[in-house]
Amino acid sequence: MMVTSLICAQEDSEMLVLSRKLGEKIYIGENVCITVVDIDRGKIRLGIEAPRDVPIYRQELLPGKAGETPAIDDNSATVIQ
Repeated sequence: MMVTSLICAQEDSEMLVLSRKLGEKIYIGENVCITVVDIDRGKIRLGIEAPRDVPIYRQELLPGKAGETPAIDDNSATVIQ
């Protein structure tokens, strides 16, 4: 796995930017796995394996201003099966 860069995402945090190829995985902690499942015309599809109690959100569906990370209500998650 190649680390492309480490940049500031917010004032008090950093963002690790990684390069991945089709089928490659990224593990977050011991119970979350992200897999690149498709790459087509500039669009990347990710598969996320995580316990049901771990909320997963798309940024555009969160309330708040664009580019801002709002507080998250654990009851607002949508599970897609």
